[in-house]
Amino acid sequence: MDADLGDFLRSRRARIQPEDVGLQAYGRRRVPGLRREEVAQLAGVSVDYYIRLEQGRGPSVSDAVLDAIARVLRLDETEHTYLRTVARPKSRASTPASSQRVRPGLRLVLDSLTAAPAFVLGRRMDVLAWNALGDAVVGFSRMPVAERNMPRQVFLEPAARKLYPDWAAVAAETVAYLRLDAGLHPDDKRLAALVGELSLKSDDFRRLWADHQVKSKTYGVKRIDHPVAGELVLPYETLGAAGNPGQCLVVYTPEPGSETAERVALLASWAAAPAPTG
Repeated sequence: MDADLGDFLRSRRARIQPEDVGLQAYGRRRVPGLRREEVAQLAGVSVDYYIRLEQGRGPSVSDAVLDAIARVLRLDETEHTYLRTVARPKSRASTPASSQRVRPGLRLVLDSLTAAPAFVLGRRMDVLAWNALGDAVVGFSRMPVAERNMPRQVFLEPAARKLYPDWAAVAAETVAYLRLDAGLHPDDKRLAALVGELSLKSDDFRRLWADHQVKSKTYGVKRIDHPVAGELVLPYETLGAAGNPGQCLVVYTPEPGSETAERVALLASWAAAPAPTG
């Protein structure tokens, strides 16, 4: 059981106030949020048991106890799943290291999406493949091969703050998804190296990583300030790649008839045009 469990529980306790759960706030509090004793009381476990659990010294914990703690700390579905993952490291399925190769069939799907920017993300949010329109929107092919990684782009590429007008939200979502990946793969040395490098080079990443937010990447809306097409408002859907654990297909889906759809269509024409010769 690693230190992530204790850090995660402490961060979740800090955001719940006693009055939020029907308790009286007696005495001066040295730290924000619920005390460990209060979490234990509300979850129906002994104080000693909860303290040992938070310190990573507890025995194998049952689903019932984890469910009770999740209820007290008001965890959402993703946070609840993450809690189960980091609380029981021995029960994690041993997943063989992936080569992160994209199946030929998935590449054909990418290329068939001629009206929608799309790309494939792998472990650690590495960018594994993209279609022509995805490249026209984000510029994956211009990134050095070793740096085709979304957290690297968001935190280490100076142009990212202009590319993403909502940079602060994008940065927080990126770290929350990376934290979720780290919980599933605690022994991933490449991920640990990535987190270490980003922590060293980016104050923003270091602050967000310490916040222990976790979030899955399913759907949403992303704004991009494209250097040629201007502002693009792009709803997106994320689809898991069956048979390739850790890979997902991200598809931007402009609203039909919108200004963004018109601008994306222009980018599609530009991306499809043959390169000039000579």
